[in-house]
Amino acid sequence: MNSYERVFHRLAGKPVDRAPNLSIVMGFAARHSGIPYRKYATDYRYLVEANLKCCEDFKIDMVSAISDPCREGHDMGAEIRVPEDAAPSFRGIFLEDYADLQKLEVRDPLKGERMLDRIKAVELFQEKAGESYPILGWIEGAFASASNLRGVNNLMLDLIERPAEVHNLLEICAEQAILFAREQVRAGADFIGMGDAAASLISPDHYQEFVLPYEKRISQAIQEAGARVKLHICGDISALLPQIARTGADMVDIDWMVDFSEAVEVLRGKSAACGNFDPVDILLQGSQADVRKAVQSCLSAGDKDTCIAPGCEVPGETPPANMQEIARALEELS
Repeated sequence: MNSYERVFHRLAGKPVDRAPNLSIVMGFAARHSGIPYRKYATDYRYLVEANLKCCEDFKIDMVSAISDPCREGHDMGAEIRVPEDAAPSFRGIFLEDYADLQKLEVRDPLKGERMLDRIKAVELFQEKAGESYPILGWIEGAFASASNLRGVNNLMLDLIERPAEVHNLLEICAEQAILFAREQVRAGADFIGMGDAAASLISPDHYQEFVLPYEKRISQAIQEAGARVKLHICGDISALLPQIARTGADMVDIDWMVDFSEAVEVLRGKSAACGNFDPVDILLQGSQADVRKAVQSCLSAGDKDTCIAPGCEVPGETPPANMQEIARALEELS
């Protein structure tokens, strides 16, 4: 059974030889392959090379085109920093005031420098490994994009003081996300990851108003285009799980501070849960025995469609032996 078969059989609740390993590698992939992160994040050929090497060396079951949250925002006009050996980040606040919305335009992903680079990564994954691994494209959710463009502190205040203008911004961000997702699906993506990390900072009521409608709309558009949705909200989303179960996502990443058994129960019959041991205390700083115990705990809490991964990205300096232990534990304990 190859990785492609393993993941899709698992999501269908069919028998598999082991639970899929869906560890997200970015900084670790670059470091393991000896590639400066600037190259990894700006040249799709390096990203593809490093991802495939990690999948082969550590038996990860999905290749991923994710590198940073600045693809859409950059092509929409925001200024970013691209360090030599760290992830790109936004420089300053692009939308100082909502009067600036007039300068924010939805871009054709095929004409955007950084969005096009990710689309090319998906195309190259399809060429090199499309029959062996499921391909994960990536977009920023509308709320994440809004926080990137407006600044997270400003956006949090705006939810209370300027809600109508926040919705105007979210409409633009959702449209951009859908266009970007569709082009990645056309390029060969089997899944689209939707990163919406800022949503973990708000209340269930605010999630209901400002996040859920847009995640549902984007998820439906991705599924209509022919791909699955993998929703990724870093942080403690315990209070949001009932609403997240209504997004329509096919899979939801669960961070380490959430009770995994609770997440599996809330999502059962709606979305597959993926997670969820601590990427720092366990994977980066722990022993191989710690990793094995954590994998066993996740397997015990899981369901017939559960996938296993650290709660968020694998830290760049993670010992390779700990990554190998994830694969070994899955083979022996599943």
